[in-house]
Amino acid sequence: MIIKEINIRKMNMTMKSPFTTSFGSLQVKEFLLLEVTDEFGNTGWGESTAFSSPWYNEETVETNLHIIRDFLIPLVLDKNFGHPDEVSEVFAPLRKNNMAKAAVEGAIWDLYAKRNKLTLAEALGGTAKKIEVGISIGIQKSTEELVELVGTYIKDGYKRIKVKIKPRNDIEIIHALREAYPDVPLMADANSAYTLKDIALLKQLDDFNLMMIEQPLASDDIIDHAKLQKELKTPICLDESIHSMEDARKAIELGSTKVINIKIGRVGGLTEAKKIHDYCMEKGVPVWCGGMLEAGIGRAHNIALTTLPNFLLPGDTSGSSRYWEQDIIKPEVVADDGYITVPNAYGIGYEPNLEVMDRFTVEQFYFKA
Repeated sequence: MIIKEINIRKMNMTMKSPFTTSFGSLQVKEFLLLEVTDEFGNTGWGESTAFSSPWYNEETVETNLHIIRDFLIPLVLDKNFGHPDEVSEVFAPLRKNNMAKAAVEGAIWDLYAKRNKLTLAEALGGTAKKIEVGISIGIQKSTEELVELVGTYIKDGYKRIKVKIKPRNDIEIIHALREAYPDVPLMADANSAYTLKDIALLKQLDDFNLMMIEQPLASDDIIDHAKLQKELKTPICLDESIHSMEDARKAIELGSTKVINIKIGRVGGLTEAKKIHDYCMEKGVPVWCGGMLEAGIGRAHNIALTTLPNFLLPGDTSGSSRYWEQDIIKPEVVADDGYITVPNAYGIGYEPNLEVMDRFTVEQFYFKA
């Protein structure tokens, strides 16, 4: 594949309702889309998962635009790639900026699959025809509203409920949910809101038969998580702490985690995500695919990744209508009774809806070899 053209779209889409975590609330989603074109006019699509502000990690939409435009595109434009794995090797000398790298690499993976008449799932080695999906619910105005909202998603068939917690908004809501729904698969996501001083509080979560508690401690930590896991019966899942297969190896060896959330953007692309998946499978550690409030292109990449065999737990990849009045792909992603059917068209399996994309595009940048 010779990459001859790259188009960056800066997008601005409004979500149906605000999404609130321990970091704050978000309703307007700003992000980047990438379209790469080869020497025959074939195209591939990728999506950056960085947010406008650096509250999840150090990256933002603006830093991604800078890194992609000024550093990554010069490394791939007019270059010949035999396989997308080579992209991560080319990017290796540039430190971090994983979400920027993943957006470019993802577009090239899509292009590669289309050229080889494969679905992206097949190109990655995935075999599942359907994937189980869970739902991620932000912090609500009241416990009563949360309990009612969870009930609607249970009726919709979602296979796992994830709720955001933070100090003074934790034990009470988990207790209320367990009273209302004693058997639903339930997990709590803390987004790094606690410290080891909170061990006594976090141990109370052991009473509620949770699937896991996600990233309770600092976003760059694996040492304190190992100490905490020894105190808890509830499995700890690591998210923000894992940026590579090496991070996963160290965390598992230390006993810091029993489950790992793989986010394509956070780990730098599909190639690294697959390495983490393979290592965790070898070690008997289940993984699941986390969400970053993606629009349709990013959502399609998540679906393809989740077809790999060690994605044993439902992920955050819900249907398009969960977040958007209208998505940027056709057909839109549909969750039916807690399952998404993996598309069988080549590449990501969904067509870009250019008319809708144009409506939400605020700026474009073109690069030609």
